[in-house]
Amino acid sequence: MDSNLVNTTGSVPEQKKLISVKPIYIALAVILVIALLGGAVWGIIWLARTQAAAIEAVRDVLLIALALESCLFGIVLLFMLLMIIRLVNMLEFEIKPILEKTNETVGTIRGTTTFVSKNVVKPVTEARVHVAGIRRAIKTLFGNPRDNIDNAPH
Repeated sequence: MDSNLVNTTGSVPEQKKLISVKPIYIALAVILVIALLGGAVWGIIWLARTQAAAIEAVRDVLLIALALESCLFGIVLLFMLLMIIRLVNMLEFEIKPILEKTNETVGTIRGTTTFVSKNVVKPVTEARVHVAGIRRAIKTLFGNPRDNIDNAPH
């Protein structure tokens, strides 16, 4: 093995492709599509010259199929329009009231939490602070003096 091809990890580096394969596949696909379209046009022209009656019959059948397909699409579009109308009605008359009630509930909860915070939590917190201060004062005044020196904040 050539020492120039081996890198520091001891493996052989991968060689890069000189030509990308993707444009070749795309070109082949384009050529195939053009050939198929050309063959189809040539076949239609040949059939029109040699089998005119058969082509007319096929044309008539295809026109009837196209008309039936148009009718089917019309029915499907009407069905979709009815579904959209039902969706709008549901949004307006069912979901909108639910959202309004939810907003009212959220407002009530917001008011309740504000009330509880001002009238319950804050006084309880202040009372606990005062009780802790009184406990510390009592412990400092009546406790062991050596404990006060050892527990003093540094």
